[in-house]
Amino acid sequence: MSKKLQYLVIHCTATPEGREITSADIRRMHCSAPPVGRGWSQVGYTDMIHINGTVERLVKNNDDAFVDGWEITNGVEGMNSVCRHIVYVGGVARDGRTAKDTRTLAQSEALKTFVKKFHAKFPDVKIVGHNQFSNKACPSFDVPKWLTSIGI
Repeated sequence: MSKKLQYLVIHCTATPEGREITSADIRRMHCSAPPVGRGWSQVGYTDMIHINGTVERLVKNNDDAFVDGWEITNGVEGMNSVCRHIVYVGGVARDGRTAKDTRTLAQSEALKTFVKKFHAKFPDVKIVGHNQFSNKACPSFDVPKWLTSIGI
């Protein structure tokens, strides 16, 4: 049964600055059995923004205002049936531990374009950072402040 889309949640992959990862890496981290992965049935994100700004669709959806069962991704525990999730590659310093906004210019522009188009299509959907639901640094920048800076 589908539910009304309520949130677009922005995430980071929590991978070191400058290290690209692939959709296969995400699938392995999320869907492989522990200890390799988390053992989830689906990845945590609908779309991923690579370091070069390319946006890759990880989970198909029909781009309407509802989240159907087959569209659910595992980005925020307890909220996924009303969310879409987008992730940018990066989010931690080169040490692999310290939260850091590592978005490249290309990623920043791609995220801005994606979010503005999304907001134009779904103006009632709240756009938030993962850290607004969980005690995490993800996505390693202040999403409400950034939204204001881009006119949303």
